[in-house]
Amino acid sequence: MVRRRSLLLVAGGLLAGCTRGHEVDEVELRLATGPAGAVYRRIGGALAQHITQEVPGATVTTVPSGASTDNIRMLRAGDVHLGLSSVDATITDDGSAPAGISAVCRLYDSYLHLVVLAGSPVDDLRDLDGRTVSLGAHDSGTEFTARRVLALGPGRIEGRSMSQAESAAALGTGGIDAMFSLTGVPTPAITELAQRQPIRMIPLGEQADLLVRAYPGPYAPARIPSTAYAGVPATPTVAVPNVLLARNDLPDDLVYAITDTIFTHTGAITAGGDDAEALPEAWQINVRTGISTATIPLHPGAAAWFKDRKR
Repeated sequence: MVRRRSLLLVAGGLLAGCTRGHEVDEVELRLATGPAGAVYRRIGGALAQHITQEVPGATVTTVPSGASTDNIRMLRAGDVHLGLSSVDATITDDGSAPAGISAVCRLYDSYLHLVVLAGSPVDDLRDLDGRTVSLGAHDSGTEFTARRVLALGPGRIEGRSMSQAESAAALGTGGIDAMFSLTGVPTPAITELAQRQPIRMIPLGEQADLLVRAYPGPYAPARIPSTAYAGVPATPTVAVPNVLLARNDLPDDLVYAITDTIFTHTGAITAGGDDAEALPEAWQINVRTGISTATIPLHPGAAAWFKDRKR
């Protein structure tokens, strides 16, 4: 549960004026990230650190999670104030965003990986028929998108819910035949696996086209570059934007300040924070694409920041 003091501060609007450099009462915010081995976990930590440093009175702590769908559930329940999600997981059946939630900004794009060991007989999605495949952590964006891909394609698989770190470990020991991962490039769990054992990426260009036609808006054909993982050539796949979400009841001035921090300290966020590896995904954060949050409305505080930026 969210701490009572945090709820009272948000409900009372005690952060008014924070963007003007005034003293404000302290507020504690919780940011839902993702599972072990995921870019969400690392970029969420960097965002929390820099918001804490740059927004007067705000302290942000991270909350590990299954990722996108889990983060949306926690936001709606009031267990967290901020959360990361892939755009496709936020769009409801009628095309709207989940009630009570809006976007701070678009951050970076994730790429759907389908990973096998180099010696695997799997060369195509159809070859997964009857095999054991990790679909990502339960309630993750990986699981959401992978299930959509599989529903549009032939064959049946034995799907398992596993975090990226668990998936990579199981793939390396032969416990599973393949793993899906919707994540930034490169992603730590797959990078570490590729350093231990040769791997391959299964092309998903055909599946990208199917997704674009079936679900217009959140998907785009893309390529995982040859520089991403040791010994793995460029591979066609599908890309999905990631957004930072906020509860609608967060004060406008607070979200304005958070938005300002993200776009004026992108270089520091990319550096990954104290004693952390660099986050190359954060280089995608920019004002031009940051406002593009698909059907998810911007929080009024974020909308005000982008409006001021245009003046």
